Amino acid sequence: MAKQEKNSTLRLKEHYINQVVPALIKSQGYKNVNQAPKVVKVILNAGLGDVKDNSKSFDKAVEELAIITGQKPKVITAKRSVANFKLREGMKIAAKVTLRGDRMYEFLDRLISYALPRVRDFNGLSTKSFDGRGNYAMGVKEQLIFPEISYDKIEKVRGFDIMIITTANSDDEARELLLQMGLPFKKQG
Repeated sequence: MAKQEKNSTLRLKEHYINQVVPALIKSQGYKNVNQAPKVVKVILNAGLGDVKDNSKSFDKAVEELAIITGQKPKVITAKRSVANFKLREGMKIAAKVTLRGDRMYEFLDRLISYALPRVRDFNGLSTKSFDGRGNYAMGVKEQLIFPEISYDKIEKVRGFDIMIITTANSDDEARELLLQMGLPFKKQG
């Protein structure tokens, strides 16, 4: 039973292996399966500087990020003091999660299948958010788009950034990879 559940949650990984890679080989003219680009990791970063004085609020935000990703976030602290921002060295200011392997595929599947369709007035992701080296960045304005987060239990609506790191050599390769995987980009033109 556990094995069957594991297979059903990794449907995006199976889709990548069975449909995306053959389609990329055909469209891009790769000679080898290993030349096809793949997603290496997904990084989620939540800047929580607004709650630096309230440790309970910070812990709640970190807990929500852990619920969304299924992995404990790394707490980022300030490296130096900045008086203008009322920031002291060692103060907790952000949380970061790096997902690889099965957790990465499972998160991307939930993002594509459940979270993005729940965004209000959503008409596709911007194609201008590639970094020139085949990586894609996007921002999420509220954590409520993920079904794991209950509206009644949140303290404040918070957003975070998502970086999708690929092995693609260009933005066009990465765009094709992510499009084949199901990321809904805006129609160009």
